[in-house]
Amino acid sequence: MNSNIVISGNHIDLTDGLKAHVIDKMARLFKHNERIIRLNVELCYTHNRDKQNEFIAKGHIAVNGPDIEGSVASNDLYASIDMLVDKLDRQIAKRHEKHKDKRNHPHGIEFDVGLPKVGVA
Repeated sequence: MNSNIVISGNHIDLTDGLKAHVIDKMARLFKHNERIIRLNVELCYTHNRDKQNEFIAKGHIAVNGPDIEGSVASNDLYASIDMLVDKLDRQIAKRHEKHKDKRNHPHGIEFDVGLPKVGVA
């Protein structure tokens, strides 16, 4: 499972403890969806004049179909990671519900043509 998670840092030194924290938190996503191909996590630090310190956590999940992306910013790096996991988890759950609804409630195709409808024998 760890080989599917790619962690990168922008203006941040990635310590072993920080990497372990990200891997522990992101493991929750793999419990919900085992078909995740790759999970890229980018941790960024910016220093603005208006905002003193800002930590941005970005996530990109590669799955079959459209990829899932999320980004969260806060003044605490660990809080940003936690909020990112929650955001990506909600997106995975929403995607799963859409696929489940489509599978459980198939609908026929209607054409705007004046053809008579034929019943299946």
